[in-house]
Amino acid sequence: MPKKARKRIAAALERMSPAPLAAPDFAAADAFVWHVEPDRLEPVAKISRVDLSLLVGVDRSRDTLLANTMQFARGLPANNALLWGARGMGKSSLVKAVHGAVVADGLPLKIVELQREDLPSVGRLLNLLRAEPDTRFLLFCDDLSFSHDDQHYKSLKAVLDGGVEGRPANVAFYATSNRRHLMPRDMIENERSSAINPSEAVEEKVSLSDRFGLWLGFHPCSQDEYLEMIRGYCDHHGIEISDDDLRAEAIEWQATRGARSGRVAWQYVTDLAGRKGVGLG
Repeated sequence: MPKKARKRIAAALERMSPAPLAAPDFAAADAFVWHVEPDRLEPVAKISRVDLSLLVGVDRSRDTLLANTMQFARGLPANNALLWGARGMGKSSLVKAVHGAVVADGLPLKIVELQREDLPSVGRLLNLLRAEPDTRFLLFCDDLSFSHDDQHYKSLKAVLDGGVEGRPANVAFYATSNRRHLMPRDMIENERSSAINPSEAVEEKVSLSDRFGLWLGFHPCSQDEYLEMIRGYCDHHGIEISDDDLRAEAIEWQATRGARSGRVAWQYVTDLAGRKGVGLG
């Protein structure tokens, strides 16, 4: 084979098999986002989060998750956590707020966000994080769920169980989901009814949630909690409004949205701040 042809083949093989991913400067930021094609960890200069004290109606989940995260950041045993339940009730906000509280306490903890669609690449990400044993990483996947023909759940086991190598001791996995078992209930029932062995048909997928040591449930808030959330945001950001006006406007806002949640409360505060000429930065 001519020498030039061999060189072209070698160059093509190098493009198909890129060099191993170099670790970023983890001291440059407290948060990173995992991207693929090509694989890379991008630092986040400013994390979008609220103060832990502003999260209302989730006291038990807040205290439990904070204690677990503190243990992990200190190098002690800690569980993976699944935050599941009602939409807009602060599941992802709690994860980011807890991380902020831990970092503010002087503990060096990094948070790495992983998108659900990138779960097949999680093995490569874990290898990268495993190579930094002196750094603690909180791997975070928001809005995690699986559909009927979704095979990504198999990749999730690499995070929760770690296969032969085991999950890296310096990595904990937190996920949020609207579903307790990470899959639709009708899908569970359909597979049970059509399977030869119904008890085994969905065990592999349903058991994913069992692999989380912590299950933290989030439920719709009461009207009093909804109003308390709004008052807390207003006081924190210096938005002046009387209790009577706040109550009347907030309840009307809730009625137009057809829902009551932390997300709806924040949307009202955003509108109110705009009308009052107050910034929320």
